Amino acid sequence: MSSKKPPLLADATRDLARFGAALRYEDIPAEAVARIKLSLLDSLGCCLFGATLPWTRKVAELADAEGAKAVATLIGLGRKTSPALAALVNGTSGHAFELDDIHKESIVHAGSIATPVALNLAEAKGDKVSGRDLLTAMVAGYEIGHRVGNAATMSLFFRGFHPQGTSGTFVAAATAARMLNLNAMQFQHALGMAGSQAGGLMAAQEGAMVKRFHSGRAAQSGVYAAQLASRDFTGILDALEAPYGGYLSTYSDQPNPSRLTDGLGKTWETLNVGYKPHASVTSIHSALDALSELMKEHDIEASDIAKVETGLSPMTHVHCAWEYKAQGVTAAQMNLYYGMAVIALDGAAFTEQFREARLADPQILDFITRISAYVDPEIETMGAPFRHASRVKITTRAGQVHEKLALHRRGSPENPLAPEEVIHKFRNVVAPCMSKADAERIISTVDRCESLADIHELAAIVGAAVTLPQ
Repeated sequence: MSSKKPPLLADATRDLARFGAALRYEDIPAEAVARIKLSLLDSLGCCLFGATLPWTRKVAELADAEGAKAVATLIGLGRKTSPALAALVNGTSGHAFELDDIHKESIVHAGSIATPVALNLAEAKGDKVSGRDLLTAMVAGYEIGHRVGNAATMSLFFRGFHPQGTSGTFVAAATAARMLNLNAMQFQHALGMAGSQAGGLMAAQEGAMVKRFHSGRAAQSGVYAAQLASRDFTGILDALEAPYGGYLSTYSDQPNPSRLTDGLGKTWETLNVGYKPHASVTSIHSALDALSELMKEHDIEASDIAKVETGLSPMTHVHCAWEYKAQGVTAAQMNLYYGMAVIALDGAAFTEQFREARLADPQILDFITRISAYVDPEIETMGAPFRHASRVKITTRAGQVHEKLALHRRGSPENPLAPEEVIHKFRNVVAPCMSKADAERIISTVDRCESLADIHELAAIVGAAVTLPQ
């Protein structure tokens, strides 16, 4: 079957592998280094808070039961295991509370995958691994994994696949391959194995713990792929572009193969990563911001509001505007109606708003009845670059109408958080589970990451056990 069709883009897997294998710290623009350091800090904060959560601890218990050689840190858990099992646990904790960084076009949260993969394999190597090596491996993962997601397009998501567990596997494999210094052919085999391990169903968004596990499994799969490739185990050499059974031809109905290599080494996808000010799915952030801003601008309280009408892109409507039921933290974080209700009532949608005890709060459930959502024709015509846009209209009980169109969410590359805001977020995320002194040590160490002679210094700090929030 494959011989009758040409590849979707000749030699794309090979070209990405050659890029990743040849990448050096000196090749990376200064602004991309600065961005990957922010992502490293943001991701460590996600992992540290995630280590306190029950779904992460269940996965950690599973890893403990394996009894593997203890060489790689379980972030925030005070113990070690093998690199692959550590990646499984830490990848889960990084994605454990919808706080991790996001690349809009690929719909991938690379930080919760690349950070643990790079850190855990660096620890396991035995030799000293520098901070520059860590950052370079992460950039390799960001550049290659995001390009895979770009090429798969939103079609992958609409088919019901979770990009974190599918395209995210390539983030992990590329990060791991670069950290292990694989040559170009071994790197290509690692990417070839990543495609065969990709998986994750979006139905998990409506309440299952397994959504967080998709990230951990992708991280673990990437470690396995690179470790096997280092032993000359072979993968599919044209895994991305194969016309039959390849990643793009299988996972996407409308792939855009040129996005795999467009501007490779010149256009840095690392710079297209944004950060989350809210502990919820990124797609609803512009709606949360618009509602918050309207209420502040017009001095409106939740009790003043008769109804909220929310216009969305088709993707966000499918992704988030489904009937809310109190069926777990995951569902609340993925749901438009819950997120808007807590913004209206609390003025925030951060960690405290998504505690189990709040999920069936009568005030929240009552406010949800005042919210409606629809596909906005104007936003729909804007296309994929504006899939996070929203139009929010408030009608007060007094009959006043206030409306706002939000094209770019706060924290996106188009409307970025300043570096100090990302640092402030880190402090807030870890505040319930670690001392201010330890938090400041992590901030300081990440800030000078490129000057670290040995990454074990950072691993030791983040490996200490966090305290469970009360």
